[in-house]
Amino acid sequence: MSSFIKLTDNELQFVIAISDDNKASLVHFAAEPFNESDYNPDLYMPTLELHLIGQDIASHHGTKHVKMCPSMNMHYVSHTIEQNDNGNLLKLNLSDDKIFVTQNYQFYKGTDTVRCFAEIENRADDEAIIAYVTSFAYYGLSKYCENFDTDSSIYVPHNTWCGELQWRKNTVREHGLTKINASGLKRISFNQCGSWSSQEYLPMGVFENDLNNHCLYWQIEHNGSWYAEYSELSNNMYIGLCGPDSDSAHFEKRLKKGEKFVTVPVAAGVTTKDFTGAIANLTDYRRAIRRKNADNEELPVIFNDYMNCLWAEPTTEKCLPLIEAAAKAGCEYYVMDAGWYTDQGSWWETIGQWEEAKSRFPNGLIEVMDKVREAGLKPGLWIEIEGMGMECPLAKELPDDWFFCRNGKRVIDHERFHLDFRNKDVVKHVDTVMDGIVSKYGIKYFKIDYNITSGIGTDVNSDSLGEGLLEHNRAYLKWLDAFLARHPDIVIENCASGAMRMDYAMLSRLSIQSTSDQSNYKIYSSISCMAPTAVTPEQSAVWSYPDYKTDSEEEAVSNMVNVMLGRIHQSGLLNQLPEKMFNRVKEGIECYKSIRQDIKSFHAVFPLGIISFSSPWAAGGLIGDNTLYLAVWRKDSDKETLDIPLECIGANTPKTAECIYPVGLPVEFKYNESNNTFAVTLPANDTARLFKLTF
Repeated sequence: MSSFIKLTDNELQFVIAISDDNKASLVHFAAEPFNESDYNPDLYMPTLELHLIGQDIASHHGTKHVKMCPSMNMHYVSHTIEQNDNGNLLKLNLSDDKIFVTQNYQFYKGTDTVRCFAEIENRADDEAIIAYVTSFAYYGLSKYCENFDTDSSIYVPHNTWCGELQWRKNTVREHGLTKINASGLKRISFNQCGSWSSQEYLPMGVFENDLNNHCLYWQIEHNGSWYAEYSELSNNMYIGLCGPDSDSAHFEKRLKKGEKFVTVPVAAGVTTKDFTGAIANLTDYRRAIRRKNADNEELPVIFNDYMNCLWAEPTTEKCLPLIEAAAKAGCEYYVMDAGWYTDQGSWWETIGQWEEAKSRFPNGLIEVMDKVREAGLKPGLWIEIEGMGMECPLAKELPDDWFFCRNGKRVIDHERFHLDFRNKDVVKHVDTVMDGIVSKYGIKYFKIDYNITSGIGTDVNSDSLGEGLLEHNRAYLKWLDAFLARHPDIVIENCASGAMRMDYAMLSRLSIQSTSDQSNYKIYSSISCMAPTAVTPEQSAVWSYPDYKTDSEEEAVSNMVNVMLGRIHQSGLLNQLPEKMFNRVKEGIECYKSIRQDIKSFHAVFPLGIISFSSPWAAGGLIGDNTLYLAVWRKDSDKETLDIPLECIGANTPKTAECIYPVGLPVEFKYNESNNTFAVTLPANDTARLFKLTF
């Protein structure tokens, strides 16, 4: 008779069945109650998909990753359930007498979310070569849909440089997968290959049952290659989530007897509260797994001198008036961006030695950092520690095994070589550089940028190109952990040409994320609205950079509204702004400081749904106990007034509604109780306002 392992957390119902022939299946991962009578022991699907080269794939599969061996031959060995500070930890042990697998399911109480990874051990005399292994697999996504292709949808977060966070929702059929009463060969798959984990897609997604709006959501917590697959078997949708694999990322891992491999962690969870509920649960989970730090508690205001400002050409003469203006505006950090280490005009291809440029700072960079401190700000510097420019003299002296190589040649991307953090000499060099900068200049903030990608990997001392990349990715995370252990109060911003490496391998460690390199504030509002889907609001850094040439209060205001519900990355030539524009920036920062203690605990809402670049209006909010902060943009609309649905506050009626920023510029607003909407009238396109509603 079958037995069941059952665990719950709020809405999440998690059930693993152990069949009479000792096979383990994850038969229920949903918000609906589990009915044992629905369980079919004859329909076995493994709790993970593991494929070893030389073994069978036991299905007519095409390019789908299903019914792989040895996972189809695994039998249940044992399990344990432990209690820890996070919640229940289930360890499920499986074996086929040669390969031993331990699957880890860590429940994060109160979030309906489980963090999953697997440990694979070779206990046979023969070498085992892993080609594919999931961290999470579930074969019951659509069991509550009548027709999985028309009754369910997949939310896909498209991403690109300067065009981040562009979600799209399409039915399964619109993705090209159709119910045919047979297990077809079509899959819906997404992957990234290389060290930019989010260059085309964010490593996350949401599957929604359109009949009841219940969702299963997920994220892959890896700073390198990853793969996600949706498809169907026996007219039921499944999902498989993993790190690098052989087919898409040139990954193969050899295991000798006694050796182990650990998969990358992924998180999966459920909600009955549609897409917004999925993001709320993920926000709670992300806050739970994140390294505790003062930055995410205090949310200080950052000035960075790059965007629409100095453009990587800092000098003492240029920086001193900016420091004064940033302090006057209310900023709390001053971060000098790229260019400080090289002669003017050659900042890109010369990175690597990280010594200040005397031509830029005649009295030394320390003079500028001292001026930052004298102004009451904390100093920060930009650095790109994983690359070395082709024109850097040091790069010409170092051995090739410091760098990613393929077929005996160094990998080159955009005039730069890629350092390999598996090499202990590389880590020693990087530690010397970073610790030296901290000691010499008293740096309190690093913007660690990453403007190149590794490609498929390195064949130096690796089983495969993808395995070399994976081990480098892990070595880099280990280096970050060690650096932060030595300098726990230093703030590190995660940047990779904006948001090309926006994942929670990085963001579980680092306190702030650059969301884009987009230099047009009119476009940035669409990115800003959707940023909380990928990053907690208190980690979500958005640029504000009003142009002094426009002499427009409304431009200054729109820039500031872009940043008010996340983290302020102030820039622009503040020292040259007309007084009325500067005063709007200062007013915005003062307003932000009055609400930032709420930002760190509130949850995002999307009253207009998914916002795209072509949306005529945009609106995004943060909601907490009895308070809603609502940012509204009129982007490009021939209508002056928009009725914004307030389903996010339920049946409550707002007690108060006020425009908290800006004060004194034209705006009309009112709450319509008859249809639970908030009507906002803005005088022109490219204008924005921030509201506070209490209820």
